Order: sequence, then C-alpha cells, then structure tokens
Amino acid sequence: MKFSRRDLLKFGFAGAALAGIGSKFGLGRGSVGSSGTAEASMFGDPTFQDVYKQIGKYIHLVPGKFGGGVGAYDMSKGECLAWLNMAIWAGNKTPIVHHIAAFASPDPYKEFEYVVDSQGGKNLYIYGVTTPVKDPAEGFNIWRCNYDGTKMNVLEDVAETTGLGLGVHVTIAPDNKRFAVCDGQKDIMAVFKKGEGTAHSSVEVAVLFDWEYKNAELSRAWLDGGTLTIKKLHPPFNLKGTRGTKTDWELVPGGELFAEQGKVPGPRLKNLVALDSLCWDPKHKKYAIAALRLPGCGVVFDTQTWEPKAICVGSDKHAKQGFQVAVDKVGNGEWKAVFKNVPTPAHQAGFNPTGDRFILMNNSRENVMAVFDSSDQTDPSRWRRIAGVGDPSWRGAYPNPFHMCFTPDGRKLYVTLWWPSPSVNGIAAVDTKSWKIIKTIDIGPDTHTIACTDDGKWLFGVYSGYQKTKSGTYVVRVKDDKLYGYLPSPYGHHDSVIVPKTVAGLAFSRCPTT
Repeated sequence: MKFSRRDLLKFGFAGAALAGIGSKFGLGRGSVGSSGTAEASMFGDPTFQDVYKQIGKYIHLVPGKFGGGVGAYDMSKGECLAWLNMAIWAGNKTPIVHHIAAFASPDPYKEFEYVVDSQGGKNLYIYGVTTPVKDPAEGFNIWRCNYDGTKMNVLEDVAETTGLGLGVHVTIAPDNKRFAVCDGQKDIMAVFKKGEGTAHSSVEVAVLFDWEYKNAELSRAWLDGGTLTIKKLHPPFNLKGTRGTKTDWELVPGGELFAEQGKVPGPRLKNLVALDSLCWDPKHKKYAIAALRLPGCGVVFDTQTWEPKAICVGSDKHAKQGFQVAVDKVGNGEWKAVFKNVPTPAHQAGFNPTGDRFILMNNSRENVMAVFDSSDQTDPSRWRRIAGVGDPSWRGAYPNPFHMCFTPDGRKLYVTLWWPSPSVNGIAAVDTKSWKIIKTIDIGPDTHTIACTDDGKWLFGVYSGYQKTKSGTYVVRVKDDKLYGYLPSPYGHHDSVIVPKTVAGLAFSRCPTT
C-alpha cells in the first residue's frame, strides 16, 4: 500500500521530517496543503517503508507498564518482531512490569538476551488505574529472557533461582556478562553473573542500604541528616516477593517528598533511602555508582571489591563547595556514613560514554542537575562538581528531570521532563560542552526512558507509562532535535532500550545511565 504525503502527515509524521524524506528520495519540497496535482508532481508516492528505511535496522525493546508484556519493535519496518506476556507466565496475576535492559548481540535479529523485572504488586494501586484485583501477586520478579530469531522465551526467574526479589532499575555491566538490579522498597542492590543459556544466574554481590534518622519527626527524618549504613548481604538469600520491604510501594516520579509527608505506607518508612539504580563507568569499568533518592547522593563502589569508596552529594550548593560525605568501615562488609543534613533529594544518575563525567539529578528542592568530573580513577573522593544543568522554569517537583541518555559521541545529553498525566511532557537537549539546554521538545503524557541509536542519528523514546491516556513510541532526529514522528503502541510504557549490537554500544545503552 502506498500513501501520499498528506496521508503520512495524518498518521503523525512531522512535516519537517517528511520534507527531509522528500529531499532524500528526490521528491522535492513543498508546503502542507498544496494541491493534489502539486503534491503528486513534487512528492511522488512515498510509502511507510520509505519512512522506516531512514531509521535503520534497530530493535527497540519496550515493556508494558500495566500491559504485562514485552515487545520487540523492528524500527526499520515498523513491526513488532515478537512479544512475550509476563502475566501469562506468572499465572495472570503479575504486578507491574517495570524496567528492562538488553545484552549486546552481534545480530539482534538472530538472537539477543534481556532482563526485565516487576514491581511489588501493591504498586498497582498508586496510579489510579481502575482494577478489580484485590490480591495481586507479590511481584519483585527478575525475568531473564531471550529472542531466538522467531519468538521470545523466559530462561529463568532470577528472583526464584537466587532468592533475591528486586524490582527497579536493571543495568548491564560493561563486560556484557553481568547485570545489576536495584530496588527502592527494600533498598537492596544485587549484581548477578548471567547464566549461559538456561543455566541459572548467580549472585556476585548483594548490598543493603539503611537510614537511621537524627530527628524522629517524619517531616525532618531526612532533612536533618542521619547515618547511612551500607552492608553486604550473604547467602542463602530469603528475599523473594515482599520479604524485606520497607514500604508498600515505590516513590513515584517527583514523589521524593511523599516520604516525609507520610503519603507512603510501610513498616519502615523512616529507614528508607529509596535506592534507584546502579550505573557503571562504561570505559574505565573500575567504579559504579548507586543512586539513593532520599539522602540525595550517589555511592561510588569499587567494582572489584564492591566496597564503597566515596559519596557524591546531589545538592548543587554542597557540590559547589566540594562537599562529600566520608565513608567509614565499621566491620567486615559494613560501612557507615554520617550526613549532617540532606538539602535536596535526588533521583536518576549516569556516566557519559567516556566515563569522565557523572550526572546526578536533583529534584523537588534545588532543581539543578550536578555534573561531576569523574576522570580521577585513583580516588573518587576527589570528584568535584564542574557544572549544573537547570532552567528557571524548573520549580519544585515539576517538571521532573527524570530519565537521561547521551549520544554515542557524548556531545549531547537528553533528559525527559516529566509532569503528572495528562499534562504534555517533553525532553530537553543539553549541549555537554557548555552544559546548557539548547532545546526542549514537547512529546506527550508520561515521557519516560530514551535511547540513542549507535550511529548517533536517532533518539527513540516512550510515553504514557501510567496508562489511561495517549501512549506510543516516538523518534527524534538528533542533528536538529526535531520530533520526527510517532509509532502507535497501546502498552503504556515506562521503559525502553535499543538492543546494542556491540559491547562498545553498552556505553550509551542501559549501562551507564538510567
């Protein structure tokens, strides 16, 4: 089937993008709404396939937030190569399918592996989605899956085989052999050695974070400081399902202050740090940083010993002063760090592709993303703030600088700007030489994770992570930051990743950023 330019515009492709397509295919230029005769003579008869060919052969892997499944989209054709329904796998009672990361594969169209997890079941209730479900599954599954060239398969539930159930960010180690999963309800992170084929994965290290407040008043439990305990856990692990949870559900985006406001139920709320992710230095591979939302910091780990070496604070005011929190060893596999105060919470974090810059997003209070020089490979306690990214329009919890990704050359950083649905969300393009926002692009409700193709030409993203409203995937042209168009998708996505084609491609995939 062939379509006129007007047809393509009707289906959501941006006019400027189509002008580019027309130029590439020798179809000339013209304005929207010109006569049919002029269109026919100037633009020819492009097809949808002509549009997709511009993008190239990439597989965009997207889980459905409440849809219970994972789909693999061939962006060169606009079709779903394969999909897998985790709800069926879990007996139709699976809670929210959450975060995802893919291992590098030399030919993803033949085979690739990925890891996707699920949140605790009660997270089902916090977004206002109508449901008759009264007893959701406990959740905290970690499914390792593959695509075999025809279909998707579940290889193992890592939570079941290891005893560690976790449900937030998944990142792939730079060696393509390990992966990390963190959880913000249990405040536990684990690094797993990937099993080969159907063989079970194993635990390399598991770490618990715990907070002891100085002020017992809930509204001041983090603001007035406290003591952070970092402790290695040892097998056998008995932390499947809801075992070990401090809260009934995770803090929502922009909801860091919900903890001190008492809006999050749970047995150990005051001890929460709301662990978010583990980000790996993709080039040097010596360090990885665990982002802690409520203490507003990143804990730097040595990836050989898994000992904490430094704590970078997200507070832009403190970072400007070179402020760091000392980490003291207090026992075998246990450390403590004393915070005088916590000026602002943090959220997402990440390294650039060369590992010499680290970004920690500050939300809710200071609204400036601190940029650190992380090039010193001998002593991360010497890492210092060199810039701050922000905008006068960033005030309070919204817009919430939420997810990030770099272009392969590291020259641009993209950040999603999140507002509660149904408000239109966008992304900000940041020049990493000046660390200034050069453009913001409106997308749609609930924009979430973004990923850049390895040729540096395209940015893929997803929106409507919390269902109920418009949803889909979108494409942005990197050279001029133009919204190129949309692809429909009904899942309601909270996450996505481009399957890397090389191990080097992990440097700008779900390895260094979240």
